[in-house]
Amino acid sequence: MAHGGLQALGLALAGAGWLALLAATALPQWEVSTFAGDSIITALVTMKGLWMSCVSTSTGQLQCKSYDSVLALPAHLQATRALMVVSVVLGPVALGAAVAGMRCTRCGGDDPRKKATVAGAGGGLFILAGLLALVASSWYGHRIVTSFYDATIPINLKYEFGTALFVAWAGSALALLGGSLLASSCCSRGGGVASKKGRGYPGARTAPKAPPSAREYV
Repeated sequence: MAHGGLQALGLALAGAGWLALLAATALPQWEVSTFAGDSIITALVTMKGLWMSCVSTSTGQLQCKSYDSVLALPAHLQATRALMVVSVVLGPVALGAAVAGMRCTRCGGDDPRKKATVAGAGGGLFILAGLLALVASSWYGHRIVTSFYDATIPINLKYEFGTALFVAWAGSALALLGGSLLASSCCSRGGGVASKKGRGYPGARTAPKAPPSAREYV
């Protein structure tokens, strides 16, 4: 039961992490214009994402515009796009493998060893997705920090971390943690406690001995 509980916990964490990565990929708030400087009152707030840039006015209106050309985008943005898309695409594959390999499901047969291997493969895919998203978001965040402390860039052209960047970091952590719990399934021998019985483990049930026959007392 403990083994199945860890699988369920890992699936829940990894699934939540994948949803967070999906939301972070779609959100436009990867970087927002900074309020640092002498003037703290501004009428416009500029936000940039992986697919579009948006401008929010002081009246609450939000106007967004998609990027016109993919080839004209900076190299770091193209790389972040690619890594996040691959990470999001790996999610459904990992989710299907993890569900098929869980002990509480009937998918993938009844062999506990095979089901544990399938669950471990799903966990490995979740770990890969989390690593790709972590590299992409960390690279993007490093570029923001480097540009912020660059003295040659005017203060009104500098940006800070946006909400989507924190969502991507949180999703990466959840995917890595949940994937690690699922991957630990393949390390168990025989897929659970049931396979340990009868192999010399403590608490294993043994067949009752037959009562001695009458000839043994003669």
